[in-house]
Amino acid sequence: MALVVKQISADFSVTGQITTGDMAEIARSGFKTVINNRPDHEGGGDQPESAMLEAAAKSVGLNYAYIPVIPNHIEPEQVAVFRACFASAEKPVLAFCRTGNRASNLYQLGLA
Repeated sequence: MALVVKQISADFSVTGQITTGDMAEIARSGFKTVINNRPDHEGGGDQPESAMLEAAAKSVGLNYAYIPVIPNHIEPEQVAVFRACFASAEKPVLAFCRTGNRASNLYQLGLA
């Protein structure tokens, strides 16, 4: 199944939950960095853990960052970490969470 990617800016897009098998498609699509905003185990046993996603990303040449955010509870520290991560990230960046909303909100707050 193809990923549904929403472009937010020239350098930043979001999507819902990805799997390790999606990393090759993400790399082929031209993304250079993946940011995971979904806490491990939030979705139960079907959700791949960050360490597995990171290994899969690196195996296809993608950079990877893990900035877990609880839904509707974005903290100022997370915004600061995101801002620094995005500033130094190789672009374009694809961020994800369960639906893409948290990732998008974190980006908007990071630009504020």
